[in-house]
Amino acid sequence: MATILVVDDEVGIRELLSEILSDEGHTVRLAEHATAAREARARERPDLVLLDIWMPDTDGISLLKEWAAGGQLTMPVVVMSGHATIDTAVDATRIGALDFLEKPIAMQKLLATVKRALRAGETRAEPRLSLANLGRSAAIADLRKRLARLAPASAPLLLRGEPGVMPELYARALQHPGTPWVSAAAGLADSPQDLLAQATGGILFVDDLAALGRVQQRNLAFIAARAEQQKVRLVSFSSEDPRRLAEERGFDGALLAQLSQLVLMLPALRQHAEDVPELAAMLLAQYVEARFCPPREFSTAALNLLRNFAWPRNLEELQQVVRSAALAALHDEIDVADVERVLLAPQAEPALTGLPLDLPLREAREAFERAYFEHHLAREGSMSRLAERSGLERTHLYRKLKQLGIGPAKKDE
Repeated sequence: MATILVVDDEVGIRELLSEILSDEGHTVRLAEHATAAREARARERPDLVLLDIWMPDTDGISLLKEWAAGGQLTMPVVVMSGHATIDTAVDATRIGALDFLEKPIAMQKLLATVKRALRAGETRAEPRLSLANLGRSAAIADLRKRLARLAPASAPLLLRGEPGVMPELYARALQHPGTPWVSAAAGLADSPQDLLAQATGGILFVDDLAALGRVQQRNLAFIAARAEQQKVRLVSFSSEDPRRLAEERGFDGALLAQLSQLVLMLPALRQHAEDVPELAAMLLAQYVEARFCPPREFSTAALNLLRNFAWPRNLEELQQVVRSAALAALHDEIDVADVERVLLAPQAEPALTGLPLDLPLREAREAFERAYFEHHLAREGSMSRLAERSGLERTHLYRKLKQLGIGPAKKDE
């Protein structure tokens, strides 16, 4: 069974929850205030934390922020309070809390929430970023305020930014506690009615408009026309200017206008480079705790190198670099040389000199196209990114690859 940390300043609540959860077979740790909770969290990572909001030394929201900023929010947390408002619950979930329990807590509600939280915790072992732990720079602070301002709105929101900025981190900040979150990735090709039903009362997220084919665009237009009536908030992302999507990619201009009633730009990682050392150290701490690698830490010089890197693939690239450095380093301290080996890993270039230039033009063009698509398919790793890189509509791309005898990326099959 699970190890559960109960943090509450009321001894009666602690004893009651301990008795109920122990009877269910769980190991229960108790903390009467935030200081004791910090110490307990430092000793071991519990499988779940039940965290009271109102405590005498440090309130639960502040403690949640500490854990999120320090990379220690790697376990599900359910906040509890008898005096909290909806706004407090929303704040807690935006920081990283999984759920909210209102006191007095009914036993069936408690057990159901604990069961759901533990099940969710099983999928959270992989280190993760969230809006709460993206840093303390002015750019991120400003973005948090803008997202908080946009959260109550119901109009569709288009997020704009470079590839790799992880738009889902920002979109999830708009989700209200207990409401659905639905990614439209696969469902848009099938049944838009099902997606609409699943997202009712919550958010439907489209993470890459450029990857949508004609059928998917039609299905999204169907959803957009009914979203407000179904109380569905549409949030989408594009790494390309909407005008280019319409003019050069043939994207439905009317649909784009509907999806971009509100627009928010997401910062590139280099625009808040001062956050990089803290982000890298936090990700590494999460990898260590999740036992992806032995105990490690970055040297000061290595963190400076990471800060000054350009990060063309933004947060996604930072996460990949930290993971690779953590696994490949030979010593407890990851130094500049370890980071350089990952950052400066050579990229395979197309072997243009090996193309048979004496062939007829049509055959030579096919040979070039095959080399081009094989190179970028291996480099990008997904059909969505390959479509974006090549400037081809996704359906056309599939036909082209089939014509050239090239298989699609495994993750998209």
